[in-house]
Parts: sequence; C-alpha cells; structure tokens
Amino acid sequence: MADMPTLLDAYFTRIGLTMPVESTLDALRDIVAGHNRSIPFENLDPVTGIPVVDLSAEALADKLLGRRRGGYCYEQNGLLGYVLDDLGFGVQRLVGRVIWMHDDDTLPAQTHQVLSVTLPDGDGPYLVDVGFGGQTLSSPIRLAPGQVQQTRHEPYRLLDHPEGFELQARVGGVWESLYLLDPIPRPRIDLEVGSWYVSTYPESVFVRGLTAALVTDDARWNLRGRRLAVHRAGGSEKTRLGSAADVLEVLEGRFGINLADLGDRAELEARVGRVLDS
Repeated sequence: MADMPTLLDAYFTRIGLTMPVESTLDALRDIVAGHNRSIPFENLDPVTGIPVVDLSAEALADKLLGRRRGGYCYEQNGLLGYVLDDLGFGVQRLVGRVIWMHDDDTLPAQTHQVLSVTLPDGDGPYLVDVGFGGQTLSSPIRLAPGQVQQTRHEPYRLLDHPEGFELQARVGGVWESLYLLDPIPRPRIDLEVGSWYVSTYPESVFVRGLTAALVTDDARWNLRGRRLAVHRAGGSEKTRLGSAADVLEVLEGRFGINLADLGDRAELEARVGRVLDS
C-alpha cells in the first residue's frame, strides 16, 4: 500500500478538504461530496488503447492524484477504498451488474465495483459509490433494503433481489434500476480481472465510446461522445459539440482532466474523433 501520510495528504488536497479529525458519518459524507466534485469519471485510457489493470494504491494515486486524471468505477472506488481504509473505516469491495439503460434480457457481467463501508464505531454498513458516472451516488446510503434514502441529489433505494440487492434512483419522477449488487466481498485480483476486461474487450462500452461525468453540488454533468448534458433540479440542458477538438476543450475546461497526460494532442483528437457518435 502507498505510504499513508502521502496518500491521504495528496487525496485531501485533490478533493479540496481538510483531513477529518474523526472518521464519522459526517466526515464520510463530506469525503464523498468532495470526491464527486473534484475527480471526474472518464474512460480515456480504454478509448486510447491503454488497459487499466493495476489497481494498487500506488497506481491509482499516481493517476488520479499525481497526474490529475479521472477514471471509472474500479479506479474511483478503488482509490477511495484505500483512503477510507487508512482513515480507520471498515471497507469491503463489492461488485454488481449494471442494468441502467440495459435494453435487452441478456445478463450483464459483474463489472461494477462499489464499497461497503462501516464506521469505526460499528455503525453501518453504508453503500458508497463514487464511480457510477453521471448517476453515481452523491451521498452514502445505508446498505439495507426497503427504505427511500435521500442523497445530496435524488432519492435512492435498495430492493431485495435474488443476487443480493437492486439499486434504484428516482430520476424524473420515475424509479430507475441502476445495478444488481452482490453482497459477497471480492479480492483485488477479481477486480483487476474485471477492470482488464472492460478496458480491453472490443465490445466494451468503455472501449467503443467516450464517457465523462462530474457531480457538482447543484448539477450532474454528463458527456457521451459529442453529447453534453447538464442535469439540475430545475431541468436539463443538452448541447451537441461540433468536433473532437470541442470535446477535448470541454474535457479540460469543464471536467478538469489533464489531457497532457495522454500524449500527443493531435493523436488524441483523432482517437476521440472515431468515437464521437458511438
């Protein structure tokens, strides 16, 4: 594991917070909010042919903190898991099947990672997920079915399901299913296999299309290819970006992604141009 003071100092600098004195539920809520607004969801590595396999604390801290990039669920929740471990929370890594916008009856693979978090005083567990893109949880919720739980944004709920739990969010007045959650903890090797798969499989949505997201205090910013959407409580705004160059400007300016980390700008623009309408 990365050196604890270095990891924690770099992480809290990145999310713009002071390290909490005590590891409480309020501190956990603040950490999730700071992470949401500071570290973007993005899949530029798979889009540019870079496999995401190493989920060690050192690798994730280097990319998301040192190089000021974002990442997807294995990276986002992976990094946060190491931070919460070091702060004294109890952390287990769980996986789920994404059914959000899944429009057929085929069974999706278990390729989403989340965290089950228990407070040092034993309270919990809480479901923590900072890696579900534009519809990610903006607050911890109790990992228990049957109750509607308000986050900083929409209400969520967990339902009993044969695989464990089904997570739903109330979006536009309708309960939408997001993923099926398996409550059995997984070791890092299983997570690295899943990350390798979604970052290299030719038909993976992360290989075939560009996605970025950021959850601010009052909005959800979603980018899919050239389509930029901003969802607020009062409504949504949608913009169709004209070119790959425009997309790169938004990735840098709005999402705060360090694109210099990805090498030659012209080559990056060409690769992004091939997935603008995927």
